[in-house]
This record gives sequence, C-alpha cells and structure tokens, in this order.
Amino acid sequence: MKKNGLLHPELARCIAALGHGDMVVIADAGLPVPPGPQRIDLAVRAGLPGLEDVLAAVLGEMQVESAWLAQETLDRAGGACPGWYTRHLALTPRTLTHEEFKRLTQQARVIVRTGECTPYANVILVAGVTF
Repeated sequence: MKKNGLLHPELARCIAALGHGDMVVIADAGLPVPPGPQRIDLAVRAGLPGLEDVLAAVLGEMQVESAWLAQETLDRAGGACPGWYTRHLALTPRTLTHEEFKRLTQQARVIVRTGECTPYANVILVAGVTF
C-alpha cells in the first residue's frame, strides 16, 4: 500500500511515464480540456481539491524544468505571482496570454482538473530530468 506521495493511481502512473519536455496542466474547474491530452478529473465539488493541494502533490513527484501561467493570473493578483505558485515552484513561471495558454494545453500529455473555482488558476508544468 502506498503511504507517501500521490494516492491517485492514474495521476501517479502519468507522472511516472513523463519524458523530458512533456507537459502536465493543473487546471481549475473551468479550463476547457481540448481533445488529445489525457484528462484526469480530480474534482469532487467546488473547491475540492484545491489547486494548491494538487500542485504540491504533483511537484513532490515530478522534476519541473519550467512552468507557464496566463498573464491574466498575474493581472488578477495585482502583478505578483499568486502565493500558491511561489510557495511550491522553485522557479519563476513564464507568462503568455490566456488564449495562448489554452492553445499550449493541446500539446500537454495530461490535464489534471481540480475543483478550484478561482479564475485563471491554471499552470503548465514542463517535465525536466533528475540528473
């Protein structure tokens, strides 16, 4: 029985299979999921699980080379990176418009839908390597 790390078997399997440069999107409940990427829906109800909890769990299992946020995320937060990103990401995310963000999600390997209901609470994580 797994006692640490991710409990969701589908998400754990996806992260274990990531290659260098593969993208994982952690999204709020409202981000449109394009056809193509695998979809893992973790939402139980509005707000559960929150993006920060899912982000922390994924980052505990995944080596991240870079990250992307929509500029609108920063605009809503008064120009600063929202706390849940600065608390968990060891790097400064790059930004692009929300429309560009949605286009980039089409190239993701997996999109993880949380119960988060905060607009623009989405991040694209690009897998790095551990060596």
